[in-house]
Amino acid sequence: MGRLIADERTGATSMEAPISIRGVSKTFGKNTAVDNVVLDIPGGTVYGLLGPNGAGKTTLVRILSTMIKPTSGTALVNGNDIRKEPEKVRASIGVLPEETGLYDKLTASETLRFYGSVQGVPKSELEERIDRILKLLELYDRRNDRVGKYSKGMRQKLALARALVHDPPILMLDEPTLGLDVMSTRAIRQYVKQAATEGKTILLTTNNMHEAQLLCSQLTIINRGRVMTSGTTQSLEEMSKTKDLEEVFVHLVKGETIVPD
Repeated sequence: MGRLIADERTGATSMEAPISIRGVSKTFGKNTAVDNVVLDIPGGTVYGLLGPNGAGKTTLVRILSTMIKPTSGTALVNGNDIRKEPEKVRASIGVLPEETGLYDKLTASETLRFYGSVQGVPKSELEERIDRILKLLELYDRRNDRVGKYSKGMRQKLALARALVHDPPILMLDEPTLGLDVMSTRAIRQYVKQAATEGKTILLTTNNMHEAQLLCSQLTIINRGRVMTSGTTQSLEEMSKTKDLEEVFVHLVKGETIVPD
């Protein structure tokens, strides 16, 4: 959830968005990957970044998770500035990146034990937490197998478990089910739904229309690094009486105006 903050002049309080993006841009040479994005992501929601391949979704997640620095602008994540307080940002988020980056020679339990220790999880809690997460993601029976023997779906679930081991309030999931089998996809989607009901804020990137409709309560459609439109999933579906979300998406990424029929 967001953090309650007080106005120094009036003493009034308001809920700060867990992720607040202010004019963030990122260029690579002459190419603009993210173009002046301004966005507030509310707490306790699954918030989708929906866009085609190359739209800038992954670059934006990498910026918000402090993997790379923006060319201009900044963002607050859990109240911490990504430029000035990257360590605090990283402590408050769990990230499932595009590439899992797991160590093949470690087992699942060893992987989570290592990352949990790095994140400062007390030893008295760590083992119970590892077992619980592995059971939740249906990896417990393979907990002592080396990661090098895992299928793609199992590696993806372990990467998600790694993002969860320190119980962060904010999750950033980059294409979490891309290329996975039905059972792995179902397990990850079930967890995402559950995490939102527990009050976690989840930023999820996808180009899968069905997944966006299934998981996300709010969406931003992004293309060529720019925000095309934002709103609740239902409101975007209702932009035209006869156009579903897929048709709205196609029109917007082509730069066409949606006109109600």
